[in-house]
This record gives sequence, C-alpha cells and structure tokens, in this order.
Amino acid sequence: MFKGQWAILAVVMVQFLCAIFFVSRILASMLGIAPLSWQLYELVELGAALGLLLGVGFGWFILRRMMARNAVVEDQLRLASGAFMEVLEERFGKWELTPAERDVALFALKGMSTQEIAGLREVSEGTIKAQTNAIYRKAGVSGRTQLLSLFVDDLMAKA
Repeated sequence: MFKGQWAILAVVMVQFLCAIFFVSRILASMLGIAPLSWQLYELVELGAALGLLLGVGFGWFILRRMMARNAVVEDQLRLASGAFMEVLEERFGKWELTPAERDVALFALKGMSTQEIAGLREVSEGTIKAQTNAIYRKAGVSGRTQLLSLFVDDLMAKA
C-alpha cells in the first residue's frame, strides 16, 4: 500500500460507519424503534457528525496534496519534453541532417507513416523513403525503432 493509504482507508471507514449510524437512526425512527436513550443518541450523533467533518477535512487535505503532486509531475513532463527536443536538435546537428531530413525524422519519431509524411510535406512517398534511408544511414541505424532508441538512451543517460 502506498504512503498514507491506511489513513485514507481509516477515514473512509469512519465516514461509512457514521453514514450507517444516521441511516439506521432514520430507519429506526420510521419503524418506531427507539434503541438508544436521547442523551446517548445525541452523543453518538455528535461523534458521527465530527467523523464526517474529519472526512471532509482529510479529503480536502489529500486533494490539495494530489493537486500539488500533479503540478510537480506536469513540470517534470515539460522538462523532459524540452530535454527530448534538445537531444533531437543535438543529434540532428551531429548527423548533419538537412532541414527536410530533420522534418522527416521528427515526423517518423512521432510515429507517422511514410504516406502521412509525404502528404504533410507535399512530396512523393519515394522522396520520403529516400530521406528516411539517408537519416538511418547518417544515424548508423537500420530502422525507425533503432532511431527512437538512440534518443531514449540519451534521455536516460541525462537523467
């Protein structure tokens, strides 16, 4: 179980028991059953209400923590995305890719097919195939998967 999961489970159980108390009291009232004296009932009702308020406060605390963690993760993702673009530019420069080859390589890394790339660049599929072959040759790889793995390896080395 993750950190704090037991506390969350405990608060949920307290809220569940409080809700059961209120529902059972309403049912008992509807059926004309009075199992508790009114003084004891008031004390139990006060405890149940406090339990529900505790759950609301704890829920708010957890929500704020999760939102803060989400913001941190989003920042890390933005940094990783920026780092990936830096690695791309560094490698593209090292391989001396032409501007057209850079575009084709980027589209290929995004998972686009030869036909899709040709449509976007408004050139023939043969041109795209020739450019991807030139990219693979300059990068020293045999295909798209190996090309992508070069960038993943670079990112992991920088981490």
